[in-house]
Amino acid sequence: MNSLAYFKALADSTRIRIYHVLLDHELSVNELVSLLGTGQSRVSHHVKILADAGLLACRRSGVWAFYSAEKGQDLALFNEAVRDMFRKETDLLDDLAHAEQIIADRSVVTRQFFNTIAPRWDDLKKEILGSFDINRAISLDLSPVTVAVDLGCGTGELMGFLLEKARHVIGVDSSQKMLDEARKRFVDANGAADLRLGELEHLPMKDGEADLAVISLALHHLSKPEDAVREAFRILKPGGRLVVAEFAQHADETLRKHYGDRWLGLSKEEVTDWLAGCGFALEGVTPHSLLRSLVLHIYIAEKPLFHTL
Repeated sequence: MNSLAYFKALADSTRIRIYHVLLDHELSVNELVSLLGTGQSRVSHHVKILADAGLLACRRSGVWAFYSAEKGQDLALFNEAVRDMFRKETDLLDDLAHAEQIIADRSVVTRQFFNTIAPRWDDLKKEILGSFDINRAISLDLSPVTVAVDLGCGTGELMGFLLEKARHVIGVDSSQKMLDEARKRFVDANGAADLRLGELEHLPMKDGEADLAVISLALHHLSKPEDAVREAFRILKPGGRLVVAEFAQHADETLRKHYGDRWLGLSKEEVTDWLAGCGFALEGVTPHSLLRSLVLHIYIAEKPLFHTL
C-alpha cells in the first residue's frame, strides 16, 4: 500500500522538513546539512528512508547526487495535498527561504567564476571543443529571421554568426565581465547587436520578442536548467525555433573544477523531456563527438503556432 509507505516515511519532523524543501528545490545532501544544521550521517539516513519509500528522486552528476521530490503521475496529487498542508506550518517557511538562498548562492558562485575567467573563456572552450566549430554547426542550417537571441552569450562569439542570419541579435548573460568582452566585438555593429545583463531563468525580455533562441553550452551551468527552457519558450514567438547545444552526460569531473560546470552534461532524455514539458515540438537531435570522449548534442525544437500550456 503506497499511502502507508508514504505516511510512515513522513512520520518524523526532520523528514517532513526535508521533503518540504525538496518539493520545490533540488539539493545535495551537503546543502541539506547546511539547511537543517545537523550531521551528514543523520541527513543521509533520513534521505534514504524517503527515497526507499518512493518519495524522492535522485539525479547523479559524477560524484555528486541531488535529491528532489518524486514527481511521477502517481504522486502528483499526494505532493499537492501535503504541500498545501506544509504551507500552513509557519516553522517550515524558514526552511523554504533558506533553500531559496542556497539556490541563489549557487548563481553567485557561477557568476563570480565567469567574471574571473571572461578574458580567457574563448581559449578555454577550445581546449574542450578542439577543431569542432560549434558556432558554425549551430548556425549552418538556420533560416533568416528578424530577431535572434543568444541565451548565455558569453563573449559574443556565437552572436557574430547569428548576425549572418538575423537583422537584430540579442545577447543575454549573467556575467558583466563576459558582456564587457562581447561589447568589444560589436562596437561597429550599428545597433544590430544588443547586450543585456540577466539570468537565463528570468530573462530581461518581453513575451514573444524573438524568432530564434539559442542556448549553447549554458544549461549545464544552471541550478534549474528546465527554467531556462521554459523562459526560452516564453520569449519566442509562435512558430519560433529553439536550438540547444549541450554536452551529453559524462563523468569527467575536471570540467566541474576548471570550467565551472554544475552538471556533468545532461542526458538526451532529460533535455527532450524538458523541451516537451515546456511546450516545444522537437524537430531533431544531432550528436557530435568531441575531445576527451565527450559528445555534444544539438537539439532543434519549435514553439507551435498553437499550444495549450
